[in-house]
Amino acid sequence: MKRTICAWLLVLGLAVGTAVPASAAAFTDVASDAWYAQAVNEVSAAGIMNGTTTSTFSPDEQVTRGMVMAVLWRLAGSPAPSAPSTFPDVEDWYYYADAVAWAQQVGIASGLGDGTFGGGNIVTREQLSVFLYRYSQYAGQELANGVLDIYNDVDSVHTWAKEGMAHAVGAGLITGTDEGNLEPAGAATRAQLAVILQRLMTPAVG
Repeated sequence: MKRTICAWLLVLGLAVGTAVPASAAAFTDVASDAWYAQAVNEVSAAGIMNGTTTSTFSPDEQVTRGMVMAVLWRLAGSPAPSAPSTFPDVEDWYYYADAVAWAQQVGIASGLGDGTFGGGNIVTREQLSVFLYRYSQYAGQELANGVLDIYNDVDSVHTWAKEGMAHAVGAGLITGTDEGNLEPAGAATRAQLAVILQRLMTPAVG
């Protein structure tokens, strides 16, 4: 059973230590003129995001909660957690186990209402914005306060996510759609995550 789960994680490109190319040019599914190509190049070269195979990045694949913790942990320098996480659904052999333990200890990950972490769950845009907000707090970065009222679907942003979404929008980490929506319940893709990480790596000066 564990082998089956591990194989599934490898398909998603989440396994630690997988040998992957360090350049977006090596990914056959990342066109050189794609809007996310430079971001993929930077995050893969930095070892923050891996490919899903040695030749593919899967830019349109949706991002999971476990993946977000893994990349933020790597962005922070992969610090060793002082103890395992307390989430009952995070086994110590999971590729994101150390990342989740670290994220819980520094206040980035708080889990779901039933006490689990849900590492395989697809992360929504508003959940991602909260994780980004907490990471910026942890990293001592300047917090932004973007205006959400200009978006058509601002009322669909949950109360618990508004502060995080305002920061993500104000810092330029998450942008609205061409239709003027935030789509807080929408899923983030690997391409979008790569661009967000690139922006975190190179914060705007001003």
